Amino acid sequence: MTKTLEAVHTTDQLPDATTVVIIGGGIVGVTAALTLAERNIPVVLLEKGHIAGEQSSRNLGWIRKTSRHAADVPLAQAADRLWAGMPERIGQSVGYRQSGIMFLAKNDEQMAMHEAWSRSVQDLSLDSQLLTPQAIDQHVPNGQGQWVGGIYTPSDGRAEPAIATSAIARAAVAKGATLIQHCAVRTLERSAGKISGVVTEKGEIRCEQVLLAGGAWSRRFLGNQGIALPTLPLICSVLRTTPMTGPTDIAVGGPDFSFRKQDGGGFIITQRGALDAPITLDHLLIGWRYLSQLRAQRSFLRTSLGRAFLQDLALARRWGADRPSPLEKIRTLDPSANPALNQEALTNLADAWPVFKQAQIEESWAGVIDVTPDSNPVIDHVHAIPGLTIATGFSGHGFGTGPAAGQLAADLVANTSPIIDPDPYRFDRL
Repeated sequence: MTKTLEAVHTTDQLPDATTVVIIGGGIVGVTAALTLAERNIPVVLLEKGHIAGEQSSRNLGWIRKTSRHAADVPLAQAADRLWAGMPERIGQSVGYRQSGIMFLAKNDEQMAMHEAWSRSVQDLSLDSQLLTPQAIDQHVPNGQGQWVGGIYTPSDGRAEPAIATSAIARAAVAKGATLIQHCAVRTLERSAGKISGVVTEKGEIRCEQVLLAGGAWSRRFLGNQGIALPTLPLICSVLRTTPMTGPTDIAVGGPDFSFRKQDGGGFIITQRGALDAPITLDHLLIGWRYLSQLRAQRSFLRTSLGRAFLQDLALARRWGADRPSPLEKIRTLDPSANPALNQEALTNLADAWPVFKQAQIEESWAGVIDVTPDSNPVIDHVHAIPGLTIATGFSGHGFGTGPAAGQLAADLVANTSPIIDPDPYRFDRL
């Protein structure tokens, strides 16, 4: 993970009871905790490792509406409003800048995809605009790439993953939430079929509601409860440069690179056209559900079969409350960055904007993305277990919508009017 992640100091004392337990200390879980605390609803958040240790601090920091499914855009629009108000809400900057996001097309087929997306959201009052090659040169000067066009949304933005989730977590604590790190939840307790508590490695907490926001761990945790959640893991490698002068403050996504300026003056860069896909047992069990995605994006996936398969196979898929769970054996998913992919990204970017030939890599990292068959998350009650709500499967774009997704999950838990229509995120659609 990035070495600049801000630590959060939390309690070690496990309460006997609360109203809501949240499992998972990523941006969705901590925002839900903040929202519930602001409503004076007792809440305890439990994180098996440390706050924001996984994908919430390892992502690119993009906050975008561009190229989201049309049904997912209202959540992104709500998130824009919440990001803009976050400094006042929590008393700290999270690096939010509404600096715009641009996607580039190098051929007519790619441009047709941007045009089709633009048509799909034409009734949603976005400020997205299709770009000519000349307009791209005006927004991002001194390039040498041959683009047929692109799409640009000025109201899209960015924030800093290394500080945002930690800052929200500290605000949640200040407003009354209890956060406990290094405390894995082993299983759920039920009475008369309903949630009555959770069993952790440190003891039991009685509660009325549980929100599972466990990211890539959610499938395994739910599987132990007899609930099938179809998600598969992918790995994204990222690099950060030393401070340098770049061509624009706009975040730019090309077919085989992306970059965005960081508050510290460096640039966050990734190979946007490739993700590592080490084969695991889950790929064999539910991979057929992803065939349409695979046909459309098979060139993006760098598949491999090796140590990751054996390591995954060694982790239990069923366990009881009286013995350590897989979540205690692996506190933090911390895959190694793929240096070849990072070098591809930097080379491709430097070919398009030669200024990046001067870039020096300060650090690199990787993160595990949990992908659903339709690339949209699940934010819904689990009707088979009354009292259980889940918010997971964000498919690599959960940081941007995190504040709104966390609030929507809190709304469902508290049975209040939801921030947006939750219908696109129903569990039963999967």
